Amino acid sequence: MAENKQSKPYIEQHQENGCVMISEDVIAAIVAQAASEVEGAAGFNVKSGELNKKSLGKNLKITIGQDDEVYIDCTISVAYGQSVIGVAQNVQEAVTSALESMAGVTVAAVNVNVGGIVR
Repeated sequence: MAENKQSKPYIEQHQENGCVMISEDVIAAIVAQAASEVEGAAGFNVKSGELNKKSLGKNLKITIGQDDEVYIDCTISVAYGQSVIGVAQNVQEAVTSALESMAGVTVAAVNVNVGGIVR
């Protein structure tokens, strides 16, 4: 789990002409958007203009390891009648895919905690 890793505030990607630094808030926004697009996932209950690590509070923990690998711990709600396991697995896949394609990061783990059922 992510608790054993020491977190950095940015992911650094070195390019020919300099360095690109991606903040935790960018990672948080990508995670929240990817999770909210999964059918059956009720998301993080955050206003769309406020998708960042601070606004997600206890529902999202991002840890960036020393080698810029990302560990995600998130808590979601699942729509009533949906497969809890199926939705959680789809969130894991969506978050991993979005982070790898949009930010070019290595996702070490996406731990999904289902904290509620919503109608």
